[in-house]
Amino acid sequence: MKSIRKFLAEAFSELRKVAWPNAQQVRVLTVLVFGASIFVGFYIAFWDLLFTELLKLINPA
Repeated sequence: MKSIRKFLAEAFSELRKVAWPNAQQVRVLTVLVFGASIFVGFYIAFWDLLFTELLKLINPA
């Protein structure tokens, strides 16, 4: 039980040292993540569609 208490105390001590982002940084980074996710989604969808159509031309079944 003592080791668990020590671990939690050290963990909270380390969390106090973290430089947490402010609200504006959180908003900007959230928009950035959503934008990058949408971009990657369209990028993958584009190549998927392209290769699907190429395979249909090669093997029209």
